[in-house]
Amino acid sequence: MTARNIYLTGFSGSGKSTIARLLSAHLAWPSYDLDQLIVEQAGMSIPAIFDQEGEAGFRDRESAALHEVAGRAPCVVATGGGTFVDPQNRAVINQDGVSVWLDVPLERLIARIPSDGRRPLAADRVEFERLYLLRRAAYEQAQFRLDCSRSTVPALVEELLHWLDT
Repeated sequence: MTARNIYLTGFSGSGKSTIARLLSAHLAWPSYDLDQLIVEQAGMSIPAIFDQEGEAGFRDRESAALHEVAGRAPCVVATGGGTFVDPQNRAVINQDGVSVWLDVPLERLIARIPSDGRRPLAADRVEFERLYLLRRAAYEQAQFRLDCSRSTVPALVEELLHWLDT
């Protein structure tokens, strides 16, 4: 498969940024991290954006960042955990490239993500689990599912590279 752009999606803490960097190095393509772009453009952290603008303000910034990188082919994009949930964002992603869901079990995500407020939607563990279950339906619409439950990051990148070559 020849991909114009590769969009990595999945829940917070699934490894999108890490895999994007390694994948882009293998492909010699630039990589973009939507959360990082949002922070740079806003001049404040994601928790500060949530505090000042609420989740709706953050989601507006997220959509704007997505539209900014869409069309910068070829590239690898690490989306935010909620980017692919929005039907309009999902349409942009699937029209501009290939969507890849990094499927990580909830138990592993809980172990990876502290509930200290650095990730605003992870502070309340009951809400975190509810959100995970809600978002899975959107993630399942990705064009490729990468099972991240047992493999190392390099092995996951190799699996993805193999899939892209077919």
